[in-house]
Amino acid sequence: MAVLDIGSNSVRLVVYERHARSLTPLYNEKSACALGRGIAQSGRLADANVEKALDAIKRFALVARMMRVGKVHVLATSAVRDAANREEFVSAVEAIMEAPVRVLSGEEEAHFAALGVVAGIPGFAGVVGDLGGGSLELSIITNGRDANGQSHELGVIRLQDDADGSPKKAAALVREKLKKSLLAGIEPGGQFAAIGGTWRSLAKLHLELRDYPLHMVQDYVVPAAEMIAVCEEIIAAESLKTYPGSNSASNSRRELVPFGAAVLAEVLRAGKFESVVFSALGVREGYLHGLLSEAEQAVDPLIQGAEELSVLRSRSPAHASDLVEFTAQYFAATGTVETAEESRLRQVACLLADIGWRAHPDYRGPQSVDSVAYGSLTGVDHPGRAVLAHAIAVRYDGLKTKSANTLIPLASPEMIKRGRLIGTLFRVAYPMTAAMPGILPRIRFRLEGDVLVLQLPEDYAFLNGEHLRNRLSQFASFAEHADARVEVG
Repeated sequence: MAVLDIGSNSVRLVVYERHARSLTPLYNEKSACALGRGIAQSGRLADANVEKALDAIKRFALVARMMRVGKVHVLATSAVRDAANREEFVSAVEAIMEAPVRVLSGEEEAHFAALGVVAGIPGFAGVVGDLGGGSLELSIITNGRDANGQSHELGVIRLQDDADGSPKKAAALVREKLKKSLLAGIEPGGQFAAIGGTWRSLAKLHLELRDYPLHMVQDYVVPAAEMIAVCEEIIAAESLKTYPGSNSASNSRRELVPFGAAVLAEVLRAGKFESVVFSALGVREGYLHGLLSEAEQAVDPLIQGAEELSVLRSRSPAHASDLVEFTAQYFAATGTVETAEESRLRQVACLLADIGWRAHPDYRGPQSVDSVAYGSLTGVDHPGRAVLAHAIAVRYDGLKTKSANTLIPLASPEMIKRGRLIGTLFRVAYPMTAAMPGILPRIRFRLEGDVLVLQLPEDYAFLNGEHLRNRLSQFASFAEHADARVEVG
C-alpha cells in the first residue's frame, strides 16, 4: 500500500508495510518540484516544474514496482486543482503510474488533513490547519469527527509570490483573509494542530532553539504565545535565509519557513489559541484512515503498534498479556487507582517489556529505550514516551539506570515515578517466568497492613529463592511498602 502525494511544493511517495490503524512506513521520499510556483499569476503549472515532477514520478513508479506495492493511491492538491492545464498533467501522471489520480477539492483536503490528526493523536479536539504550498486548509475536530472544512489561498509558495517575497506583507495578507475564516467564530483557549512540511520545518527549528531532549515533531506541543514570539523573530529577519534557527531547515524549505511563520502567527492570534501541537501525519495518512472500517478506526494505534513490536521482537507475546494482568492485579491488591491513560501506558509497557532480549546484556536497556522513545509509534505524546522509556530502562538495567534520564523533563515527577515503578515490577516478574506464558496468572499479590505479600502456588515453591526475594524487596521499598515477603501455598 502506498500514497503518491502531489503537492504544491513537493511530490512524495510513501510506501506502508500494510493498511492498518497503525501505519508503518517502509519507504518515504520527496522531490521538491514547486508545482505551485506562479499559479496565481499565470493560472498554469509551469512547464519546467511539470517536467521535474513527472521525472520524479517516473522514478517513484519504478520504486513502487520494485517494492511490489499492491496499490498506489495518487492524490493531488491545491496546485493541480487550480491549474488550467491540470487535465494534461493528470493524464501524464496516470499514464506513468497506471492508476487514477484523485484531485482533492479544498474541502476534501481539509477533511483528510483532519483525519490525519485523528489517526496520529487520538482524542484530539480543536482546530486543524494544513499548510501547503498553494493553500491553507482549516477544519474543526470534535469527538473524532471533523466539520467546517475550509480552504484558503494562503499556501507558502503562493504567499511568497503574492507578497513579493516579504514575510511582513504576507502576514498582513493572512491577517486580512483570516477575518472571514472559521477562526473568527471559535471559543478562545483551545489547541491548534499544525500539519504540513513547512510547519514541520518550523517545529524542528523550535526544537533546536529550545534544546529540546526529543527531536520529534509528532505530538510536539508549544504554548501559542511562545510560538508567536519565535515566528515574529523569523518574520522580522533581514533575509529569508538567515533567521533564528535557519540552519535546521532544509535547502528546499529554508526560504519558505518565514512565510509559514507568518501564517502560523496569524492563525494562532486569530483563533486565540492556548497552544499548538504539531502533527507529522496529514492528508496521506488521513486518506488511508478514511478507507478503514469504523471498527478498524476505533483501534488504539499505540496498542496496535506495540502489539506488532511484541510479536516481532519478544520471546513470547502471550507473556506480555500475562504481564498486563499481573501488573493490574498488583494495583488492584494495593488499592492504587489508575486513570484510563495510566492504564493504557502500563499495558503498552507490558507489550514492549521484552523487545530487547536479543541485544547484548550491557546494551538491552539503551537499545530498548531508543526503540520506545525514538521509534515510529503513534498515538503517544512526549510525556507518555518518557514514561514508557523509564519503564523499559528500569526493567533491563534497574533503578540506577541512566538510559532514559534525558527524557525526564518531558513528564511530571509523578509520571516518571510511575514508569519506574512499572519497570521495577517487571523485574519481579521476569525471574519467575523466563518470559514464558502461563505462570503469572497463578501468582497473586495481597497487602497485609503495610506489608506486600507475593503468593506462590505450592508447585511454584522452587521460585522462592534469594533472587526473587531481593527483587521483591527492592520493589516494595520503591513502592513505599513497609516490607515484603513471599508465601507458598
